[in-house]
Amino acid sequence: MSRKMSEERLQKELERLEAMRAFENQYETAAWICGIDEAGRGPLAGPVAAGAVVLPKDCQILYLNDSKKLSEKRREELYSEIQEKAVCFGVGFVSPERIDEINILQATYEAMRLALSELTVTPDVLLNDAVTIPGVPIPQVPIVKGDAKSVSIAAASILAKVSRDHMMVEYDQLFPEYGFAKHKGYGTAAHIQAIREHGPCPIHRRSFIKNFV
Repeated sequence: MSRKMSEERLQKELERLEAMRAFENQYETAAWICGIDEAGRGPLAGPVAAGAVVLPKDCQILYLNDSKKLSEKRREELYSEIQEKAVCFGVGFVSPERIDEINILQATYEAMRLALSELTVTPDVLLNDAVTIPGVPIPQVPIVKGDAKSVSIAAASILAKVSRDHMMVEYDQLFPEYGFAKHKGYGTAAHIQAIREHGPCPIHRRSFIKNFV
């Protein structure tokens, strides 16, 4: 019975992934399809990150999904598998200072362009999570909630999220009083209280915390 159930679950997962390949299938004549997504637009501290991933056309990675729908353990596993199986990938970071200087939307675009610059092939089409990136000559397809609708965007979502989380854990070693390893810079009650007690540290986004200091 357990084997039958596992086979049923596997079949269901394969069907879910096939549905998530609809956009990839739509552009199957393209040699290289790149998924792009960001992580960290909302936090009060730390950089914004973007991932760009080109997967092989026959690539199968079980449980790929919007990074927010996955456990931390699953994200870490997929993070390694994506890097292992991808044709190429890139991750771009834009600093809190730059976010304050040009605003979070422009900083997100900048992170996406940086991620693209890390690729070792030039994509024929970009599948983006909801945005069109200015200053990029490659054809772009913005897909609302694309990280749950495209395997390429889901892979980029995971790369961006886990890469940023790792960075925030490192910042926790430098600024332990803020709890960055736990909340990754998001505006939890404990984080806001720490800002009020200790003031901002060098990685806080000044334009985001003006109501708390």
